[in-house]
Amino acid sequence: MALSDTKIKAIKSTDKPFKLADERGLFLLVQPAGGKLWRLKYRIDGKEKLLSFGTYPDVSLADAREKREQARKLIAAGNDPSELRKANKAGRNDNAANSFEVITRIWLKNYSANLSKVTSEKNLRLFERDLFPWIGSKPIAELKPKEILDTARRIEARGAVDTAKRAIQLCGQVFQQAVIDEKVMSDPTRDIRRAIKPLKDKHFASLTDPKEVAELLRAIDAFNGTFVVMCAMRLAPLVFVRPGELRLARWRDIDLETGEWRYLVTKTNTDHLVPLAKQAVNLLRELQPLTGGGEFVFQVGNDPKKPMSAATINAALQRMGYDTKTQITGHGFRAMARTILHERLNIDPHIIEHQLAHAVPDNLGGAYNRTKFIEQRIAMMQQWADYLDDLKAGAKILSLKIA
Repeated sequence: MALSDTKIKAIKSTDKPFKLADERGLFLLVQPAGGKLWRLKYRIDGKEKLLSFGTYPDVSLADAREKREQARKLIAAGNDPSELRKANKAGRNDNAANSFEVITRIWLKNYSANLSKVTSEKNLRLFERDLFPWIGSKPIAELKPKEILDTARRIEARGAVDTAKRAIQLCGQVFQQAVIDEKVMSDPTRDIRRAIKPLKDKHFASLTDPKEVAELLRAIDAFNGTFVVMCAMRLAPLVFVRPGELRLARWRDIDLETGEWRYLVTKTNTDHLVPLAKQAVNLLRELQPLTGGGEFVFQVGNDPKKPMSAATINAALQRMGYDTKTQITGHGFRAMARTILHERLNIDPHIIEHQLAHAVPDNLGGAYNRTKFIEQRIAMMQQWADYLDDLKAGAKILSLKIA
């Protein structure tokens, strides 16, 4: 007799497994522990085989019968449903092993060996936040240009145009390696690289009028924050490095005796030298007893391996009443120094650009040399610090020329 839900629910297990037949080869295998397993007995090429359909009641009687009919149609067509299931599972495993996320993580591990830790972590965050949730599980060989572009458009929609372009660029590098490894036939980002339009030139808010700079310097001196953050705020205009370089400054890279700060510029992967004016050295000597025992100059709390956050400088400026979108940002100290050093102190732009660690092609084709113009840069940094002191004190500044 055919099974019914009432009959199945009334079944009691025994100390040995037993079968309850339904129809057309379908039966329920009742286990001693109480489990009820759906099985289909069938023959293919003269051999008796079994096919599992799951457990009752997760798979209902009606569902089990539907699965049975699907299997019988395959058998009638000369196909073995058990072998097809194995092939499908193998295909899914292969797709999982060759998913965009799996291939990308392998690429990131190998590619990151040549990058700084900061850049490697930044790339990984971009993939994990903006790409993997949308296309990570898809087999890399099946990804189409539109799927990648749609994902980049989501990034663009929140205003992060540079990040969207970077996402396509990184995806392209993943696909180029996948082509070499014969995982894909071609790079689908090839035709969408120009789809994300760049923003107009981006200028960070900055103050370049001496009177406004003087007010800012006095506001920094009156800043009511922690001593570590106050020191960072006072050092920022003196050295005018990138905000990320300032917050990650390490004591091991600073020589207070010679007045030098040497570090690797991660943005360009070049060594850089910052001559420290007497004012900068004195400020760092004040801070050294507090954080000198740790790794970072601007250490947070009691953790010697944790620097201040990327938002600290801007947050401090906002606390002082400055609009970081229209007036001044942590990055704006660079534009401030570049403008005033050239326009007010008549410093040669080549000297300024080298101190900013910018690429400055010369007649010999050289892009950047950390020690080029070093004597002039040492003099410039001291003159700049003195100028800022005089501005803060309200003194009249004369234009000077460094040879």
